[in-house]
Amino acid sequence: MSEIKYEILKTIGVLSKSASGWAKELNLISWNDREPKYDLRDWSADHTKMGKGVTLSAEELSALKALLNTSEV
Repeated sequence: MSEIKYEILKTIGVLSKSASGWAKELNLISWNDREPKYDLRDWSADHTKMGKGVTLSAEELSALKALLNTSEV
């Protein structure tokens, strides 16, 4: 399997941190030199390891924001 290349362009925020130092973060990331996307996933403290996550385009993130704003969470 080929290596995944990524560059965290902007950290939007941290949603939570675990006792082990991993953090669930929302970042703007370029994966494999492609157009940046918004990315929500767990990261190790030094950002060398990552958990499974979800990537969203700007349009999808806006739609999620609108959905959450109208939701009674």
